[in-house]
Amino acid sequence: MRATILVALLGWSALFGQKEETAPKEVKDEKTAPIPPEHMQVTHHELPLDGKDYKYSATAGTLLIDGDDAKPYGSVFYVAYTLDGVNDLRTRPVTFLYNGGPGSASLWLHMGSVGPVRIVTASPNATGAPPYELTPNQYSLLDKSDLVFIDAVGTGFSRPVGKATEKDFAGTDQDVKAFAKFITRYVTVNQRWNSPKFLFGESYGTTRSAALVDFLENDGMSFNGVVLMSTILNYFVRSPGMDNEYVGYLPTYAAIAWYHNKLANKPPDVKVFLEEVRSFARGEYAEALSLGHNLPAARVDAIAAKLSAYTGLSVQFLKEANLRVNQPRFRKELLRGDREILGRYDGRFEGTDVDAASDLPGYDPSGTGITGAFVASFHDYLTRELKYTVSETYYPRAPDVNVPWDQSHHPPGSQQPLREAYVAGDLADAIRKNPKLRVFSVNGLFDLATPFFITEYDLSHMELEPKLRQNIQFAYYPSGHMIYLNVDALKQLKADLAEFYATSSK
Repeated sequence: MRATILVALLGWSALFGQKEETAPKEVKDEKTAPIPPEHMQVTHHELPLDGKDYKYSATAGTLLIDGDDAKPYGSVFYVAYTLDGVNDLRTRPVTFLYNGGPGSASLWLHMGSVGPVRIVTASPNATGAPPYELTPNQYSLLDKSDLVFIDAVGTGFSRPVGKATEKDFAGTDQDVKAFAKFITRYVTVNQRWNSPKFLFGESYGTTRSAALVDFLENDGMSFNGVVLMSTILNYFVRSPGMDNEYVGYLPTYAAIAWYHNKLANKPPDVKVFLEEVRSFARGEYAEALSLGHNLPAARVDAIAAKLSAYTGLSVQFLKEANLRVNQPRFRKELLRGDREILGRYDGRFEGTDVDAASDLPGYDPSGTGITGAFVASFHDYLTRELKYTVSETYYPRAPDVNVPWDQSHHPPGSQQPLREAYVAGDLADAIRKNPKLRVFSVNGLFDLATPFFITEYDLSHMELEPKLRQNIQFAYYPSGHMIYLNVDALKQLKADLAEFYATSSK
């Protein structure tokens, strides 16, 4: 809803210069978005996992969240999967899952990762046109936790209501506040206050999780664990004039060049190879970049030669780029000789461009290759399996491009907001206050959206005491941003998550 307009009503007598007997009145525009009733649709299903059949209920519905005036300001859509026959909810974990963007609905995690069903894709090739196949997810996390997939307000079926507008949700802190209100309401309505609780976010969802877990901790709700998938905790890394981005991306460039067989002497073991690249990136490469244009010519030649050996890019190209290659240029350059471009979310994906000679790729093959399949399959699943039918439009992405995202953030204990979101400090604050909180950072080796080396840097700079550093663990998979698109990676991810939940739920 647009901001309330104040209108001064002046009588005709005032217009003609006569004395006005009463003061001008203020009339508020009473236009508000309707406040719909909370709605839910429950269906019952069965999932075979590891030789055992799990009966569960799927609840697709909405919950209202209140604003500061104690009146509803948001209607939040969610789909919850809860195991049937649980007698003691204190022993049954519940996990809240969401995607990022910001401005993305949760259908990607919902339909591809640890839910009870998953879409079959042709990854790392484009999946193509329908019909698409949904299959019972043998790598679902339902045997370990109830799952609640949440759509941010402005995405999916989630909407501002009452006097609220998109602007009330379009910001780092505004978004965290809304998710905190939803989670608090969900655990209250469903009597889950004493259940083990987890947050599971992907991409900007990790930014949300890091701030959200601290926000809720300070509100009296403690969590057992946080799963960070394809992480970004610090938006300052992309600031102009800084070299952190080039250093942080280098190991991912090397992993992708290794995958596409573009290294002159391809090492047999990618893990050992990437350790070598990490060492070069944080040492010799970072030092060289810190000298800027004062780097001696001989060292320029030496660094370019090493970069070429690690990335598959030519020495000449690297020197012309001043040893600094951003991810769009890398995506265009690595396979230029093959007239192919690479995916941003997943460097395994390839595509052709309208202009093979251009400097930048025209699109992201890893995005276009799966979007149609996910969107169509979710709509079909929602109506056919979950029996949820409404007249509203489901928005995979927030449609209102006229509402800018407020990137500023008030970190814990700070009187002044940060201009960009930096939330690793929030996560550290939550761990200090809740020493049992465990964090699982899962990373795709070929992810050019949120490179794993930058995640390692951010999580190792939280200034935790030695006894708390063991609360954070890492895992790496031969996949991209959406790790689960590689089914072999998804299989390993499920095994790793099962171990993490077992440890964290005690």
